[in-house]
Order: sequence, then C-alpha cells, then structure tokens
Amino acid sequence: MPVEKNKEYIVDIIDNGYEGEGIAKIDGFTIFIPNSIKGEKVKILIVKVLTSHAFGKILEIIKSSPNRIEADCNTYKRCGGCSLRHITYPKTLEIKQNTVQNLVNKTLQTKIKVDKTIGMEQPYYYRNKVQFPVGIDKNGNPQIGVFANRTHEIIPVETCIIQNKTAQEIAKSAFSFWIDNHFSIYDEKTGKGLLRHIVVKAGIKTNQYMCILVINGKQMQKQNEFVTYLTNKFPELKTILINSNMKNTNVILGKENQIIYGEGYITDRLGEFEFKISPFSFYQVNPIQAEKLYKIGVESANISKKDIVFDLYCGIGTISLFMAKYAKKVYGIEIVEEAVKMAKENAQNNHIENAEFIAGDVEKVLQNLLKEKHIIPDVIMVDPPRKGLDNNSIKNILQVKPKKIVYISCNPATLVRDLHLFEEEYQITKIIPVDMFPFTSHVECVAVLHLK
Repeated sequence: MPVEKNKEYIVDIIDNGYEGEGIAKIDGFTIFIPNSIKGEKVKILIVKVLTSHAFGKILEIIKSSPNRIEADCNTYKRCGGCSLRHITYPKTLEIKQNTVQNLVNKTLQTKIKVDKTIGMEQPYYYRNKVQFPVGIDKNGNPQIGVFANRTHEIIPVETCIIQNKTAQEIAKSAFSFWIDNHFSIYDEKTGKGLLRHIVVKAGIKTNQYMCILVINGKQMQKQNEFVTYLTNKFPELKTILINSNMKNTNVILGKENQIIYGEGYITDRLGEFEFKISPFSFYQVNPIQAEKLYKIGVESANISKKDIVFDLYCGIGTISLFMAKYAKKVYGIEIVEEAVKMAKENAQNNHIENAEFIAGDVEKVLQNLLKEKHIIPDVIMVDPPRKGLDNNSIKNILQVKPKKIVYISCNPATLVRDLHLFEEEYQITKIIPVDMFPFTSHVECVAVLHLK
C-alpha cells in the first residue's frame, strides 16, 4: 500500500466524485477526501485504508480553489445533507454534469454529450417537506434537529437553509408545545416514549401546510389545545394528523393516520394543474424544479394526439396529467394505492378525462396491459425509485418497442446502467441533468430514447 493510516500526506485534488468529495492519487492509489475541490493542494490525514482505495481528511488547504466559499451553515459537515455547501453554486452544477458524463463515458457505447445541469435561480429553502427526528441527547434533554451523517445522533439545527422556512417554524412550535407540556419523547434504545418525528409538508404555490406528529402510540394528550395553539400561530396550517408508528424501524411513517384537524390533505399547483397531497403520497420535494423537469420530459417526448402513453411509477399522477394534455390516452401505474387514489382525484379535479390510473406492481400491471389487454403504447415514461428499473420491465419494454422512452431518474448510476440495456434497440438522443437538490450530491436526469 502506498499510504498508511494515521499518516500525513500532501496531495493534489484531481477530480470530484459522485458525493462531491475530492479525489487524489498517490502512486496510482485513489484517496477520497471530503470537502476538497478539484484543483486544490491539501495536507491530509489518512483515516481509513481499504484494498482498492483510502479516505483522508483535510488538515490544511495549501492552495485553495477559486470556487471555494465559506459555508453558510454551521452543521453541514456533520449532517451530511449538503455535501457541496463549500462550493460556489455554478461549480456544483458543473460537478453534477461531470458526474453524469463520467458514468456515460464508462458504461454507454453511445458517447453522448450530457447537457449542462439546469439550476435554480434561488437555490435556498426549496424543500417542501421537513422531517425532523426527535429524541433524547446524552444529558437526557429532549432534542429536535437532523441526524448526524451515518448515525442516529440528533444535531440541533437553528435554520436549515434548504428546507421551507415556515415548515421549520411549524415543526419547532409543535415540539415546543410537546416539551412545555412535559410529554414523553421516544428513546430509540429503550423503545419507550411517545413522540418520534415531526413531519411538515408545504404547498409552495398555495401556501398550505400539513403537520404530522409521528408517535409511538395511538393518542396524545391535550389534542384540542395542541390544535388551537398551532393553528392560531400558523393560519396557513390546513391539516394536522397523528401517525402511529410503534415498530422498531428506520421507516418514519407508520400505516395508521388519525386526522385531528382539517381534511387530511393539502393541495399544491404544478404548471396549470392542482394536486392533492396526502401524508403517504410522493410529491417532488422541489416543485419549482419539478415543473422544469416535467416540461423537459413532455417536450422531449414530442407527444401527439395519436399517442398512447404509459407512465410507470406515476405517484399521484403529476407527470401523467402534464402528458395527458398532449396525448390520446395516458395509463399511470403505481404500487402505492393511496397515491393512485390521489392520482384519480387529481385527474378529476383538473378535468382530465384521458388518464387512467392502475394500482399494482409495475412489472405485473405492465404485463397485464400488454399481454392480456393488448394495449400497446407509443411512448413510455418511467420515473422509478433509486434502484432503477427491474429486468422484467426492461424486457417487456424491449418487446413492445415504443417509439419513444422518456426515463426520469434520481440516480444517475442506475439510469446509465439501464440505458445500456436499451442501447441496441434505441438511440439515446438526450441526457439532461436537473438540479432538484441544490448543494447536495444528488442530481435528477431526463434521458430521451428513440427507437432506431
């Protein structure tokens, strides 16, 4: 090994990796160094050595990058959410474009040039969903904040610069009521105590808010007083729910909700459409960028009134409704039943009559539509979870051979892996990164494929 643990070295940062970390080499051996930027010279301490690579931490910046800025958040290094907070925003967009381009160069036969990343004009306070864990600190005091990177230690946060301001205030006020009334806080170690998480969802365009208390039980005391206290303070708060989660799990929401105020949902607008958002339904956390993303997807597909479209992993039908305006018929498929219920309501509320939503496993429903109902799509839109498409769905799509495929992805690694499987039959014409999560290492992409 050319490096040893706990030894110091001076290195040049030759690139930035997928998580935004700097990459250096010593005698051809790769070292990953968080918080460093391509072009910098740094003194590092090696903290971990593996057979193929090592990890270092910065002791001193000898030559600084012109793209380095003073981080505007005290907790970003510990929370791990905004791993690019020390880099100028335009440079983060370039890093994300390069990340996708490097994956394309390594994996695809088609050496397509990845478009520039589409950024935000104001890349702050953009997240419309706040999820704050609560717990007990080392001194036995109740705590609300965010988890430290790769741990379950809660870091108190004054203000998170990427989360909606009002949503943060609602969460903190709910926590204050809980503490002022000496109600119990959940302790992960013992499994005892009541309050586990506070989740707040925001309708950015409608200024509507939902507050969810996740508890290790069924009831809370002083329910009516809590509702009065919170709604008087925040008139924009349209609904409050109690979610029961009594399992020892990392999953935030349990399966049962009890509405204690309002209708149990809020609405928001994307483009010209209004959408209902429930506690369980997936809705893009950055609707400003989601609107751009969907517009690119729909325009790139160039859908016509003759086209039948399948929207796989359709959620509450956001992009399905965007496409329905241009298509003959859209079929949306989603495994979460409540999301499908919302999608149907969203179609009805927006007077869209040519969209049909089906609840079920994408792989099975797709087979049923193709092989039993003999419905053949002209365009397939996919927006799968981080793990990407399953092999059977890819096989089915390749058998059907739609004229166009639009693939929206939140994970460039699985996107490029899946695109490689389509390459023989399809021409990849565009890959466009969209910065849905500014200052984090994540990037969303739209890829457009045309049948050869």
